[in-house]
Amino acid sequence: MSIVEPTFSYLLELATIPGRSHAMETLRTYSEHLHDWRFADEGTIAAYRNRMLATPSPHTGRPYARSTVNDRVRTICRFYSWAHRRGLIEDLPFDYIEVSLRSTRQQGMLAHLDQRPAAVMANILTVAEAERLPRPLRVDQLQSLFRHLASPYDLIAEWALATGMRRKELCGLQLHQVPDVAHLDIDQHPLVGVPLSVTKGDRPRTVYPPLRLIDRTHWYVGEQRAALVKRRRRTHPGYRAPSTLFLNSNGDPVSRARFSAAFGTAFQAAGLTGSGHWLRHTFAMSMLVRLQKQAATTPDLNPLKIVQVLLGHASIQTTAVYLRCVELHADTLAESLSYLYGELVPHGHP
Repeated sequence: MSIVEPTFSYLLELATIPGRSHAMETLRTYSEHLHDWRFADEGTIAAYRNRMLATPSPHTGRPYARSTVNDRVRTICRFYSWAHRRGLIEDLPFDYIEVSLRSTRQQGMLAHLDQRPAAVMANILTVAEAERLPRPLRVDQLQSLFRHLASPYDLIAEWALATGMRRKELCGLQLHQVPDVAHLDIDQHPLVGVPLSVTKGDRPRTVYPPLRLIDRTHWYVGEQRAALVKRRRRTHPGYRAPSTLFLNSNGDPVSRARFSAAFGTAFQAAGLTGSGHWLRHTFAMSMLVRLQKQAATTPDLNPLKIVQVLLGHASIQTTAVYLRCVELHADTLAESLSYLYGELVPHGHP
């Protein structure tokens, strides 16, 4: 349990010196990647990488994604690069090689978004990653998934599907953020803006859940959540209900770990491969299709830019991947769009 001073110094500098702010979750991730590390040579880091490639995660039981393996290796190497710059070590325990980024895939109108050089210097310890395009959930898959989600995770899933919110944002929703909509007419206000206080990178963002979803959320608060709080107070007189919107069966806020576990179990029970993040992907692609249809009659509309803002992406290149997904899954998205907005938004509204 001794303190590894260089590691703490690195994390402290990362948190305070760079002009670009680092969220606490980023620092926590770096800390977990660096846990129990001492000086290592290239072979040791390679063995660490190979173990992750060969054995599943002890936390999830699933194989590590290659992107996860590379993220962990890069964190270790960034730390050693920092230590080398600070004079704490004489030589770097790894090397760089030139990697070609030339693609044979035709990019068409997306070419201007890809400004990568033809070749870059890459860490020799990282592994190749094949591009994995997200795909939307079909209507039958959505229906099966919802059948295997108990309260409040079914409502959380509705929020994720209708707004594209991340796990962190959904778990961070507060009671006071659910707007009062009793005075609103659904024909005039089918969607309601909800500013988020918890976002990735702390970037301000507003999501637009349908009015009907807000109504269902008020029902959850007044019925299911209230009954849960009442039972908890009866068995534990000192219990004080948290301000968080979504509570687990113990009356505590739904944590991100519990969120992942609940959705992982539901996906498995539904015979699907995926996670709660797939609902965000489905929202993004469905919204993009919907906006592209509107743009046909409204030339000034920029569907990709709007989806970027709705998702909270810092770069439009991150959002642009959904354009290729839309082309590949047009039929599935047409059905998902009809299902999603047919349930939540009156016909004919944007």
